[in-house]
Amino acid sequence: MKKLALAGTFAIALASLTGCATQTYLLSPNSAHQETPTYDKGQTFFVAGLGQEQEVNAAEICGSTAQIAKVETKLTPMNALLGYVSSGIYTPRQMKVYCK
Repeated sequence: MKKLALAGTFAIALASLTGCATQTYLLSPNSAHQETPTYDKGQTFFVAGLGQEQEVNAAEICGSTAQIAKVETKLTPMNALLGYVSSGIYTPRQMKVYCK
């Protein structure tokens, strides 16, 4: 029974390390955009980000709203690991802005 509990805990930990989530907002879906993001920085959240928000002005980064191709928020495997190790106290996310 103890081995089964240990194996289950290990499986859950492994699954949480490999999982990642990405939210992509396409502002110009049919246009060509840069392959590398113009803006790529981490955002820091605490206590799983409850009641917290951070804003990035994509129009300012790209020069105008017409130049924004897409905006992406990502939970990378490393971010998931940091959230898991800290029991959700520290939960970073990666923010990327792609310009035309």
